[in-house]
Amino acid sequence: MALIRIYGNNLKYLWFNITRMNKRFLLIFLFISLLFTSCIPVKDLVYLQKKDNSSPDPVSMVESKPYRLQTHDVLSINIKASDPKLVAIFNPTTNGTSSEHSESGLYFDGFTVDDHGNIRIPVLGEMNVLGFTLEEVRIKIEKQLLADYFKDNASIFVVVKLAGFRYTINGEVGSAGTKTLFQEKVNVMQAIANAGDITTTGDRKAVTIIRQTPNGTEMKNLDLTDIKVMNSPYYFLQPNDYIYVKPLKQKTWGTGSTGLQSLTTLITLFSLLTSVFLLVKN
Repeated sequence: MALIRIYGNNLKYLWFNITRMNKRFLLIFLFISLLFTSCIPVKDLVYLQKKDNSSPDPVSMVESKPYRLQTHDVLSINIKASDPKLVAIFNPTTNGTSSEHSESGLYFDGFTVDDHGNIRIPVLGEMNVLGFTLEEVRIKIEKQLLADYFKDNASIFVVVKLAGFRYTINGEVGSAGTKTLFQEKVNVMQAIANAGDITTTGDRKAVTIIRQTPNGTEMKNLDLTDIKVMNSPYYFLQPNDYIYVKPLKQKTWGTGSTGLQSLTTLITLFSLLTSVFLLVKN
């Protein structure tokens, strides 16, 4: 009987140790799992990755649709001729010289599309441009100048551009707000870079493009970590597009975006729980 009692006590002791070890392993496993799940993997931070195992295909350029003017757009219109005096009255001037091509200068001296879709050009008067492309506006101005003020063989050269490429970006970026770039074409990568890039906690796999069109509002999510995004018709922006970058889940968890940050958070939490336990125990 004594032998059985000793054997039973040994079994209990062994089972207690095994259970204790299992709890330790479980806690360590949970700790490591939490540490790694709270981190942001590198694949979620790298742009334009090739995500399949097929042979690399060249990225084909997608021709974006020409932009059609909307209300409140600001145009820069410059009319030139072999004799500048002939067309001086048609151009905005400051003290006899062309207005400087700054954003503020173009805002005050440019031609704003009003609520009715019209612009007012000196001498030519009101001209409806709503829904027109820049090329169509240029041709329209040239035809009216040649028909009403110049001979058909006059050397008239008309330049029509948007007074800066405006877009708005918000969410997990370095610098949110309305931005202006002085170039004709802007892709989403350039726009994001101009806004200070997406932060570590920004979701590069679901960048939302919101676009106003004559037919209504369009919305599209782009995965910027996939190289195939360059084939999307939304890869190249249109003026007045709105870009929104959502936060990753790791930001809402608050455990940190890197392994070191997560470890620091967990150690702080463990220290706090230990301190509370000792205070309650004592």
